[in-house]
Amino acid sequence: MFILNSSDPVPLYKQLYTQLREHILSGKLPANTRLPSVRQMAVELSASCNTVDGAYQELYAEGYIYSRPRSGYFVSPLDHEVAPHSLSGKKGENNLVQPYQSHFAYDFHPAHLDPESFPTELWRKCLTEGLRRNSREFSHYGDLQGSWGLRCSIHSYLEKSRGVTCDPDQIIVSAGLHQGLEIIAHLLQGQHTTVAVENPGYHLPRTVFQNHGYTICPVPVGIGGIELDQLKAGSATIAYVTPSHQLPLGYVMPVANRLALIEWAESGGRFIIEDDYDSELRYQGNPIPSLQGLRPTGNIIYSGTFSKILSPELRLSYLVLPYSLLARYRQLYRDYNSSVSLVEQRAMECFMEQGHWERHIRRMRTVYKKKHDMLLRSVETHFGRRAVVIGQGAGLHVVIRLPETPYSEAEIIDKAAQKGIRLLRFSDFHATGHPEAVTLVLGFGGLVGSEIERGIALLSHIC
Repeated sequence: MFILNSSDPVPLYKQLYTQLREHILSGKLPANTRLPSVRQMAVELSASCNTVDGAYQELYAEGYIYSRPRSGYFVSPLDHEVAPHSLSGKKGENNLVQPYQSHFAYDFHPAHLDPESFPTELWRKCLTEGLRRNSREFSHYGDLQGSWGLRCSIHSYLEKSRGVTCDPDQIIVSAGLHQGLEIIAHLLQGQHTTVAVENPGYHLPRTVFQNHGYTICPVPVGIGGIELDQLKAGSATIAYVTPSHQLPLGYVMPVANRLALIEWAESGGRFIIEDDYDSELRYQGNPIPSLQGLRPTGNIIYSGTFSKILSPELRLSYLVLPYSLLARYRQLYRDYNSSVSLVEQRAMECFMEQGHWERHIRRMRTVYKKKHDMLLRSVETHFGRRAVVIGQGAGLHVVIRLPETPYSEAEIIDKAAQKGIRLLRFSDFHATGHPEAVTLVLGFGGLVGSEIERGIALLSHIC
């Protein structure tokens, strides 16, 4: 009745367990049927008694069979109408095939990093060093807000490079921006119901706050950042902004507007979420100081990440909470544990302590500036006056408007895909409305110089 295959990587007892389970679930072995004894089954299968006993014990533990003293094992009565479907159609682990992923020769995704940029050898050394430091800490749960050493390193970096004024006690290490936004949404829930977002702007904050029951209020973006008059005219009590490099248009909010935004928050008990996602990558002049540094004691929640310089797959980000929210955070999350691996936190701490982080920033700023300049030259060469460049000089993408193209955004994206070019829909950045002219987001981080040149040349013929 049962067949065991010694060449199969699945253990023999597991093979027998699976086959018996199939027969029980399908009804081939009716309720209260007596199973052969362990010795008898072992003889029939030319297997060891341990193999049979292992299968029986697992079936017994899961309730598929029961035992009677000095009588053996019997099939348990089951309701076959609600029993799980047979597993016989499932493929073995070795037959699993990775889902097909489209490959583009020219991928202009705005969040892709240089494929050769990750400092593998340095990171490996920092991982090893992090494991060596006080290994006893790996035997228990760590600090909810993240490793103290990493928070001190982040504090030192933010104070020196971003103009953020805070204490390590205000920093929370999170697993990516989305978790940071989840925390913020939870903290502000109840007293706040409406969030103002930039339009066009990043889609993730809209989604996270909508999922927490907030009303989303899209506010237009101008050359000075979020339009303050429209913000003040609305009912929002939280504003999510990217003031140092607006996503996606690249505008920088001038200091007068920053101060007016801070006044808007403080005059009505409102909050600002400052997303400083890629502020290190500025190619003309010095990086723009943070909004938080203008009013460290204000209602400003600062959000930063290591994803845009080091790697998005590390899932390492951080928040700086104002002291007014710390007590509520600790009360709401007192039974939680940090969601970021201590191993990676320690590695990042070593990476920063030893000066690798700031050297890596300088190196990547040089690498991406060359790509940025190559993209601008290629657009100028192949598009000429047909394209208007917006938001150049920082980050990992630029935006171009094509006021005279006869094609729609959808048509251009479809034609580009047929030529091996990947483009994101700029219209997806809009919570409401549409761009006045066809607009393209061109990321350059994941491409080499020659790919940028060839990709833009092909794209110019399509548009």
